Amino acid sequence: MHKNVRLAILLAGVSAAPYAAQAQQVPGPHPAYLHALSDLRDARHYLNDGWAWEPVRRDDNAAIREIDAAIREIKLAAIDDGKGVNDPFPIDKHLSPHDRFRKANELLFAAHNDLAKAEDVPQSRGLRDRAIGHVDAAHHLVDNAERTAHWE
Repeated sequence: MHKNVRLAILLAGVSAAPYAAQAQQVPGPHPAYLHALSDLRDARHYLNDGWAWEPVRRDDNAAIREIDAAIREIKLAAIDDGKGVNDPFPIDKHLSPHDRFRKANELLFAAHNDLAKAEDVPQSRGLRDRAIGHVDAAHHLVDNAERTAHWE
């Protein structure tokens, strides 16, 4: 191979390397984020129970708003699995309200861990961190609702 051709190939490869590295950092459908989205939607379904007692309903609804905010943050990071929060979800109708709160908190805990372990993409770091904040706020609200519901 001619010396100039080899040099041109070498230079083309070197100059393309930064673009390849940059392309790998672009947010995309990473498994940890997708799993967190699934957990958050499932937790939302366990909470969406239409409580008659105002103190429990207030915390339940606030937790749902926090979950929705976390889902929006993840989707703003360009990680969207195309599923909506109101898509059908099979809930065990035999679960007591307290068991539903516990199940929702298990899912919120899992979503927090998924997000905390997700690939660190600099362009999405703020969105991920805000999503974790919303998940933690929802977890706190579910704890409050469960404690309040024990007195119903």
